[in-house]
Amino acid sequence: MHDDRTLVESRLKRVLDERIRPAVYPESVPLEVGIWTAPGEPVPVAEGLAAPRTPIAVGDAWGAPWGTSWITVTGTVPEAWAGRTVEALIDLGFDANMPGFQCEGLVYRPDGSPVKGLNPQNQWVRIAAPAAGGEQVLLHVEAASNPVILDYHPFLPTELGDRETAGDRPQYKLARMDLAVFDETVWQLVMDLEVLGELMAELPVEGPRRWEILRAVERCLDAIDLQDVNSTAAAARSQLEGVLAAPAVPSAHRISAIGHAHIDSAWLWPLRETVRKVARTTANMTALLEDEPEFRYTMSQAQQFAWIKEHRPEVYARVRKAVAEGRFVPAGGMWVESDTNMPSSEAMARQFVHGKRFFLDEFGVENHEAWLPDTFGFTGGLPQIIRNAGSKWLLTQKISWSQVNRFPHHTFLWEGIDGTRIFTHFPPVDTYNCSMKGSEIAHAARNFKDKGVARHSLAPTGWGDGGGGTTREMVAKAARMKDLEGSATVRWENPAEFFAKAEAEYPNPPVWVGELYLELHRATLTSQARTKQGNRRSENLLREAELWCTTAALRTGAAYPYEQLDRIWKTVLLHQFHDILPGSSIAWVHREAEATYAALAGELEGLIGAAQRALAGAAAGGRELVFNAAPHTRSAVPAGGAAAVVMPGGTCEAVERSGGGFTLRNGLLEVVVDADGLIASVVELATGRETVAPGSRANLLQLHPDFPNMWDAWDVDQFYRNTVTDLTGTDSLTASSSPAGASVRIARSFGSSTVVQTLTLRAGEQRLDIDTEVDWHETEKFLKAAFPLDVHTERYAAETQFGHLHRPTHTNTSWDAAKFEACNHRFVHFEEPGWGVALVTASTYGHDVTRTVRAEDGGTTTTVRFSLLRAPRFPDPKTDQGLHRFRHALVPGAAIGDAVREGYRIGLPERTVTGSAERVAPLVELDNDALVVSAVKLADDRSGDLVVRVYEAGGGRARGRLTTSFPLADAVPCDLLERPWDGTRGEVAFEDGAVRLALRPFELVTLRLRATA
Repeated sequence: MHDDRTLVESRLKRVLDERIRPAVYPESVPLEVGIWTAPGEPVPVAEGLAAPRTPIAVGDAWGAPWGTSWITVTGTVPEAWAGRTVEALIDLGFDANMPGFQCEGLVYRPDGSPVKGLNPQNQWVRIAAPAAGGEQVLLHVEAASNPVILDYHPFLPTELGDRETAGDRPQYKLARMDLAVFDETVWQLVMDLEVLGELMAELPVEGPRRWEILRAVERCLDAIDLQDVNSTAAAARSQLEGVLAAPAVPSAHRISAIGHAHIDSAWLWPLRETVRKVARTTANMTALLEDEPEFRYTMSQAQQFAWIKEHRPEVYARVRKAVAEGRFVPAGGMWVESDTNMPSSEAMARQFVHGKRFFLDEFGVENHEAWLPDTFGFTGGLPQIIRNAGSKWLLTQKISWSQVNRFPHHTFLWEGIDGTRIFTHFPPVDTYNCSMKGSEIAHAARNFKDKGVARHSLAPTGWGDGGGGTTREMVAKAARMKDLEGSATVRWENPAEFFAKAEAEYPNPPVWVGELYLELHRATLTSQARTKQGNRRSENLLREAELWCTTAALRTGAAYPYEQLDRIWKTVLLHQFHDILPGSSIAWVHREAEATYAALAGELEGLIGAAQRALAGAAAGGRELVFNAAPHTRSAVPAGGAAAVVMPGGTCEAVERSGGGFTLRNGLLEVVVDADGLIASVVELATGRETVAPGSRANLLQLHPDFPNMWDAWDVDQFYRNTVTDLTGTDSLTASSSPAGASVRIARSFGSSTVVQTLTLRAGEQRLDIDTEVDWHETEKFLKAAFPLDVHTERYAAETQFGHLHRPTHTNTSWDAAKFEACNHRFVHFEEPGWGVALVTASTYGHDVTRTVRAEDGGTTTTVRFSLLRAPRFPDPKTDQGLHRFRHALVPGAAIGDAVREGYRIGLPERTVTGSAERVAPLVELDNDALVVSAVKLADDRSGDLVVRVYEAGGGRARGRLTTSFPLADAVPCDLLERPWDGTRGEVAFEDGAVRLALRPFELVTLRLRATA
């Protein structure tokens, strides 16, 4: 037989595009359209429905950036259409290639009840099936004219990302506004041909199945009368019945499809718009669930459920009904799909506490999976947190975006820093917006790396980010691929059903140990410094507020602010969403975040101050008490308690050097600051050990050009290092000293910016504090602070949640080299046997580490550089412009325990309160500094029980005794949700009125303590 394959395939494409798809709606009449534009922010539904309308026609412009227009369509079903299916076609001016990133609409009935969302791939509204002739049609559309930020030429700077700068030029033109007859037979024919055509293109040319499909398609096309598609569609479909009925081979890959619409809680739109995106999508999905009995849909992020509960209760009622039926599935058990690299230990734990508790309280649903398809890499501390939250599975897809190394598994056990293992799946479909194309399904089967030992994978299916979720077309395609020869099989299944099957079939999966590092989006550790500082400050203030409010409640009977702390925690957790905290959202989002953090800080400072005044007896007396919220004793003030001021002994001096610069001394360290204001030497006096590498200078500010190939706010590409400017010029260099400390102040200017740094040695402290103030006005530049250390080590420690992880200082492998920018929490630590050095930070996360061997003496220089500021222009063209303040510290002679202690200390300064009390005893005390208290709070169930979270911080086994300053009746190990839990791997025993602990490396334990009545 002659090879006419290309001819038939080309014929299929043209006939589908030009004849069959247009015949889905064979008859139509125009609708009448009116519009009212809200003058400012979105208005309540009742107001939008009642507002007067002005006529508008197809082709007319509408929609200023970020505006809301209420569009009303009216019409009458022609008598001739009686008994047929009728739909309204409402095209707001959509671009079909940009679902989720442009205008959107939510359709309402005249009574204000929602119908469904309108999106580029979902423009229809069912009127009646069958319709009655003469039936009146009246629908209202709340239309959001969200501007296109990420356009066909991506990453171009735009002022559209903030309502304050976006202007008022209309963004869209109304397109089709019709009533139309819907021919379901033709639509089904389209689905048949799309599935078979897409499958055919994925099959080997030499295989018989491809040719069987080709001949069936040819017969189908022959059966169609191109001048009368509607009358011949049924006959054409009959030619495809045989090839559509052929079952899949027994070894076919098995795909569990789950309806999904990944909705970023903020990104290229503000938070307020996400509320409406969620409402549109959930209205769509609950409607689709009613129409399609096999369909299942999942939505993560408890915050998004809470939004529709508050703002769209009528939609939420439909969601609750579908959840109760088991078909609308809350997933993930987190408050939002957060970043996991930067949130603190407690914040990461609270993501699960608040997320899981919401789903339990609202729906009686307990999640066992963490659902993070789009998060930018995963900390090694996460598996233990997932397990302690009562979950056991993780889904993500983002690691497939890595630039250099392909991850070797799709289903595996992920082992965290403490040894906890979590069953983990990366969907081989390589998207969390699967649309059921044949190419996607075939890619999932081919790409699956665990073939031969496993055969199940997951496919999150639907348009995300306001694209409207799963479509009826996707459901129809999945039905045809349920059992189809040549294709993977597709079933709609809940995430838990998938994980149970995948786990059962793969009892001994491979293990990946340590962090899941994303080789992309590394600059999100630095972009939008104010957002990151607001997050860190909020985390610290929340620790203090819980500690002191709990202490005041138990000591003085003060009311514990349950509701206020709950609300503040949820606000902080929301802003840890993976496009807010990482700094990759539009200007509007970060402007609001800065204001929100400031307001939260005011509230938390008020709670802390009131609690401390009550504890100090501030109403009378003039004694100064120092409160210590850190988990270690300092200056004789116990952790979690308060005591009288203890001034450290010693002398501090700043001596001018003959060649310029100054020498600082405090009896513990000697620091040489040269004439350029750089640190030439830091000597630990007790050992005589030099910290700074010979021939190098520390605290060197370095400026790089920063113009990545794409994803400006997200990425820093390795070639940025090729060009660097050392900032060595000084405008002024001065010193000062007092018994309490000695300082050097250095002022510099560069480009359009200025920087002032203050280096301080304090009495009694083996630590050099570095305060940096930058007035930043650069564009597409990257500012770093370099510390070349005289330390030979092949690895270093970086703090993460409930411990630290080690990364190499070398680039032996492509995996090592790809980690050229990485995350730390409060410290990085470098150590040779017997001596180490820590660098701690109050609010920065990004850093890089390199090593060289010196020609002069053969020694190793290990350089760590903290990332301070960037200046990308997309999506916020004014990223980080203005004034910033940073605090770091250099700690020579530091063991890992010292790094932990100083890391806490830099973010939790002592507070002094005047009152009558002599001392405030800590509620709990531990006799081993390797055991660190991360939280002290009252139980969320308001029982009055004390909840204390403890972890082993050094990476070794640690024993200790936890005592309380009140009679203790019982101590029960709990999960993060404060429920009794037997998952502790170490020893926890209540005996003699105290708690004996023996924890394994980095082990986390939550204790519920009940006082004697």
